[in-house]
Amino acid sequence: MLVESVSNPQFVSNTYLVADGQGGPAFFVDAGGPVEPLIERARELELEPSHVLLTHHHFDHVSEVAELRRRWPGLQVLISPAERELMGGAAEAAGELGELEAGQTLRFGELEVRPLHTPGHTAGMLSLLVVPAGSSGRSSASGGPGGYSGEPGAVFTGDTLFRDSVGGVRAPGHTSYSDLRDAIMGTLMELPPGTVIYPGHAEQTTVEREWQWNPFIRVWRGLDPEGAEPCTALGEPATLVLLGQDYDGGTKAWVRWPDGSDDIVPGSKVEKR
Repeated sequence: MLVESVSNPQFVSNTYLVADGQGGPAFFVDAGGPVEPLIERARELELEPSHVLLTHHHFDHVSEVAELRRRWPGLQVLISPAERELMGGAAEAAGELGELEAGQTLRFGELEVRPLHTPGHTAGMLSLLVVPAGSSGRSSASGGPGGYSGEPGAVFTGDTLFRDSVGGVRAPGHTSYSDLRDAIMGTLMELPPGTVIYPGHAEQTTVEREWQWNPFIRVWRGLDPEGAEPCTALGEPATLVLLGQDYDGGTKAWVRWPDGSDDIVPGSKVEKR
């Protein structure tokens, strides 16, 4: 599997070009751009991409779909049905959109793409598991990395999981903290330890590394204690459970509201009391 990427200098969002070897079938994951370097790289590798697979609808992940379609007019653009209606003007620029859902399998040469539903940051968020064709699926839960059997592959996690951080649940189209935690612990952390994570922002990591060192996952595993410091979050009283780093050099905060519900919010919106 070949993976090429570019990062948007404003949003730090990643666009990926994935192929089954030089000259093989290829596809894009997200399209936040700038896509011109990937268009040139596709030419050098003799690739003719056939699809753009979108993890979710946010502008920083879809803004240059139209640019890719200008280069390859036949590109099929696929997104979760729950995300399609939220794309706004980007949907019109992208043209006809097909549907992509958990349970489907797409074949690109000797690669299979298996969408995984990982809601939280958005309702229809998909993580895209890429494995060798014919690999077996999920086995019984193991209580840690490796709940999926088969060869380790790669997973493109959109804005669900980052290196040392997690997605927020306050963006447009979000669901809940519980959804995000369950998507990470019950889906992504069940993948083989060697699975490479290509996040929607910043640098790659692995399931094993995040299982061991991601601060949010460590607390969820019971390895590190929850914090209990009073704070103000989004202008409301709360308890600061964890203040961790974020992909953009800032911070991400896990807070608990007075009613006992939890939230993941930008660290910049939290003031310690």
